[in-house]
Amino acid sequence: MHAMSCHPVASISHIFSSPSGKLLLTSSSTAHTQALFLQLPHFHLDGGVRSKETDHRRMVLILELGAVSASLDVKHKNVVFRILDVLKGMRPGSDLTSFQVPPQFNLPKSQLQCYSEMVYCCGQNLLEQCADGATPAERFLAVVRWFISTVRPVPFGKAPYNPILGETHHVTAGDLNLLIEQVSHHPPISALHATNTKRKIQLSNWNKPVPKFHGHSVEVIVEGKNYLTLGEHDETYVTTSPKLNFKFFPNHGSEWTGETTVTCEKSGLEASVIFKAKSFLGLRGGSNRVAGKIRSTDSSKVLYNLHGSWDDIVMLEDTDMGKKTVLYDGKAAIGGLKPPVIKNLQAVSPMDSVVVWSKVTEGVWNHNWDLAREEKHRVEDNQRQLRKQRAKAGQTWTPKYFSQTSQGGWLWRFEDQPVPDAPIVLD
Repeated sequence: MHAMSCHPVASISHIFSSPSGKLLLTSSSTAHTQALFLQLPHFHLDGGVRSKETDHRRMVLILELGAVSASLDVKHKNVVFRILDVLKGMRPGSDLTSFQVPPQFNLPKSQLQCYSEMVYCCGQNLLEQCADGATPAERFLAVVRWFISTVRPVPFGKAPYNPILGETHHVTAGDLNLLIEQVSHHPPISALHATNTKRKIQLSNWNKPVPKFHGHSVEVIVEGKNYLTLGEHDETYVTTSPKLNFKFFPNHGSEWTGETTVTCEKSGLEASVIFKAKSFLGLRGGSNRVAGKIRSTDSSKVLYNLHGSWDDIVMLEDTDMGKKTVLYDGKAAIGGLKPPVIKNLQAVSPMDSVVVWSKVTEGVWNHNWDLAREEKHRVEDNQRQLRKQRAKAGQTWTPKYFSQTSQGGWLWRFEDQPVPDAPIVLD
């Protein structure tokens, strides 16, 4: 069970090879307009075995928001009891890091894709806008706005696939190239690096989700740090992640909670952004509320207050002037999201999430649970065999793209080299 889940939808799209070899996307349906701002696209590479027959015609499933409740039964009235049945035998306080859920409780995508989508799936290019501000204060507010946009809705009762060791996901979105790798399996740790060389933007992070069962809920603490560097201004911003809670009683649901921070040492600015939980009975306060303060680290003076809902509107108040403005519009920021397409099939790594889990996703999407279980077991059993082979040979597995620091963090292995263009592209 992992930290960040993501929403898929009820749209099935197909990709066909054109004579030029480019994979073209055609959609068979469109998502309901009311759900547009929550869409998180997903693509599925059918099979994974390259041959003339399979290369000639490929089907890609684009799973958007909406199908989660309809096709995956997340709103089933007995979903809480089904989850607790799966968790039976677990004592309160148990670490669920290595817990494997049945395919019926899986989202049809990998956790690596969920992490990546928080960065590259955005209706507005908020990440690039971070470098546009004329003053340090303007840039800091833009970074806070982008940071809020990385928090996405999480379906209750569903979890993405646990990434296998060495699994990757490589995507190009506009001028941003992103690559994420599973650098550790026990404990699960993912490392991400993204670069926009035109704007001299660099994003690096590593995430270690620590889920614990508390009887009436599951709490996921996301350890790790996120670093955003704006090279044009020689500024680095450090952010932390909120906690994710899945409550079973008295009202079931999922929510982001806890205090997070955004800091920039050069500008001397820091923000405290608090994701607020509902009351115990859910009778007070709205959903997805957020509040915070932005202050100067030199004087500790509060410069701005912010409040609102991270999936809707977040308002900003200037403490000197009393002026209120919209800091963030969630519906505009993560609305109308487009799915990425595979532009170069032959260049997709066999370790990319879309290949590793392709047959499992086929089973989950079609409710063919026998196929999903068999393919999931095949993937996991293959990993067990590889671990045995390495142990027998006295070999230590090493990540391909990241290296561990002396402090326990993870850094891009290639120092000043940017992430290369990806065969999977979001135009």
